[in-house]
Amino acid sequence: MKKIFALLNMLLCTTLLCSCGNENQTIDTDKSDEISKDIELTLWTFPVGDWGNPTSVSNLLTSFHKEYPNINISIEYLNYDDGDKKIDQAVADGCAPDLILEGPERLVANWGEKGWMVDLADLWESDKAGMIYENIQNACRHRNGSYYEFPICMTVHCMAINYDMFQAAGALSYIDEEAHTWTTEGFINAVHALAAYGQKSAGIVYCKNQSGDQGTRALVNNLYGGRFTNDAHTRYTIDSEENRKALQLLYDLEGITFEPSLTSADTINMFCKKETAMCFCWNSSLEIQQTINNPDLDFKVFPIAFPTNGDTPKLESGIWGFGIFDSGNKERIEAAKTFIRYMTENDTVYTRAVLTSSHWPVRDVSGIYENDIFMAKYSIFTPYMGDYYQITPNWTQARTAWWKMLKKIGDGMDAAEATKNFPSSE
Repeated sequence: MKKIFALLNMLLCTTLLCSCGNENQTIDTDKSDEISKDIELTLWTFPVGDWGNPTSVSNLLTSFHKEYPNINISIEYLNYDDGDKKIDQAVADGCAPDLILEGPERLVANWGEKGWMVDLADLWESDKAGMIYENIQNACRHRNGSYYEFPICMTVHCMAINYDMFQAAGALSYIDEEAHTWTTEGFINAVHALAAYGQKSAGIVYCKNQSGDQGTRALVNNLYGGRFTNDAHTRYTIDSEENRKALQLLYDLEGITFEPSLTSADTINMFCKKETAMCFCWNSSLEIQQTINNPDLDFKVFPIAFPTNGDTPKLESGIWGFGIFDSGNKERIEAAKTFIRYMTENDTVYTRAVLTSSHWPVRDVSGIYENDIFMAKYSIFTPYMGDYYQITPNWTQARTAWWKMLKKIGDGMDAAEATKNFPSSE
């Protein structure tokens, strides 16, 4: 009997998610805040801080539903292991969600490139949109001029070390504790010190899939000043002397391993269990999640920039915001825009949306993390935000080529050979 009820519930959910063309759902498109009849929308969200937490999102939606009682929004929570496949399948089935919360690498460079997304240019005409930082605006705009994303938050990705383990191994002398930075030489010396201490795994280059690949890219690019793309974001520059040197260093360095069977989530878990001394995929919201949910985390986590060869670190930035899949239904699209306006134009609501992400606002919002010691710790990385190159053409293919290239190096292929045929943007 339980199985029957479960099946019926699943079928009901599927019906709700796929009701993309209900003719009874209408909105006055001239005044999107005036709803003439009930309309059901779906929002799919990747785990951006507590935007992946049903309780937190429910609190945000409660205020929206109170303001717009005729727009009901149901949520589906995605993860980075199979979220892309679910989106692809939903689009193929004609059942894409109305709203999606993710970054430009998906909304602009992937789904927007494929023509799946609605141009949100009209949302960018508001006064508050004009306050969004220029580099964020540029990342949300496709090269055809269309805006396929309206951003709500940003962060800078870093790495983390087990402070207690570094201290026991005598490796703290190789980092700048005040600036949370270190050099490539310091990184090498720290790995040697950890090995001498008896820590077999200093760090893991995970490469099972693209999940968390911002960490491995930043590690490689920073070690000797390499770049992932050119300045104009027209081609990929993986096959450079700097990147080849960095990749070969990682392969040769005892204590650093390439693991084709592990995802970033696997290595995060191993880091929290003290099975490895470093984690190459880290940020503020991740520490919050692990502190709350991971009972194995009983040591001091020290976030740190990726090591550089004397240059200023160039850290990968994360941008997250809303996009709308083009259902062809103007009423549904306008209702979805109403939701985005609600979450981003009122300072009080917008602050709540950003706080839920555990990241930073994309425009100046005074005092959002005032007296927050934890967030102040991570604020030190924001000046190191590097170029947001994830909107380079053929970004999806480049991401796949990246982790497959790491696998080849892990299997023993020379770095120069492995990088030689990295896809171009054309």
